[in-house]
Amino acid sequence: MIVASIRRIFTSFRTEEEERSYSRMAFFNLLGFLGSCVLFSFVAQKLSRQPRELAHLARATALVKAILA
Repeated sequence: MIVASIRRIFTSFRTEEEERSYSRMAFFNLLGFLGSCVLFSFVAQKLSRQPRELAHLARATALVKAILA
């Protein structure tokens, strides 16, 4: 209830076009934030897989060397 009253006070000082502009800007900022969260999540997943793949490769190499020796 209080938030709606505060919002009404602020919107009374802006024109309709300014209000739309602020609303669009806030929406696109939200989309950018969510998009960057998804991007960082994918990058973190990729980076967390690399050490395991390297460990697998090291074990496979050691196994091949043990078989050949």
